[in-house]
Amino acid sequence: MTLRVLGVDPGLTRCGIGVVDVEKNRRATMVAFGVVGTSPEQGLDQRLLVIANAIDEWLDRYEPHVMAVERVFSQLNVSTVMGVAQASGVVIAAAARRGIPVALHTPSEVKAAVTGSGTSNKDAVTKLVTKILRLDAPPRPADAADALALAITHAWRAGSGAYSGAYNEGAATTGPGSQSLTPAQRAWAEAEAKARRAR
Repeated sequence: MTLRVLGVDPGLTRCGIGVVDVEKNRRATMVAFGVVGTSPEQGLDQRLLVIANAIDEWLDRYEPHVMAVERVFSQLNVSTVMGVAQASGVVIAAAARRGIPVALHTPSEVKAAVTGSGTSNKDAVTKLVTKILRLDAPPRPADAADALALAITHAWRAGSGAYSGAYNEGAATTGPGSQSLTPAQRAWAEAEAKARRAR
C-alpha cells in the first residue's frame, strides 16, 4: 500500500504545500508542491479565504490519506504565531470536513526525521528532501520544501499507525519494529518523545 500525505507549512504570507507518496519500504516520491501566497494589504478574512480555497483544491485534486501540519511554536513573535495559528486552523478544518486525519509535527521532529539532527537549518532540510525524493532540483521556495519534509516525516513514523491512516501520538519507538529504523528515524523518534514530554 502507498500512503499519500499532504504536508502543510502554514503561514499567512506564504503557506507551503507538498504531496508525497510513500511506500511500505519508506521510498518516497514527490507528487506535487507549491506555495499559496497572500498580501498583508488584504484583510485577514480575505487572506484566510485564499488559503482555505487553495487547500480545498489540493485536497480534492490529490485526495491524501492524511495531512501533516507543522505545530505552532510560541517562541515566534506574537504576530507571527497568530498568523500561523489562524492559517493552521483553516487548513485543519478543511481536512476535518473531508474526514482526513491530521497530524501535527514540531520543526525539530521534522528536522530529525529528514536529516538526523533536530537542529539542522533550512538548507540542510531542503538538500535532504531533494535527495530523498530523487528530485533534479531543490523544491523552491523553502516553504514548499518544508511542506514536503512534513509529509515525509509523518509517513516515516515508527510502527504501522501512519499506514492505517490514523495518527497515533504514542507510536512505539522501542520494541519489535524499532531495530529497522534508520539513524535519522531514531533521532526523529527521540525528538518526538521529548516534545511529548514537554507538552
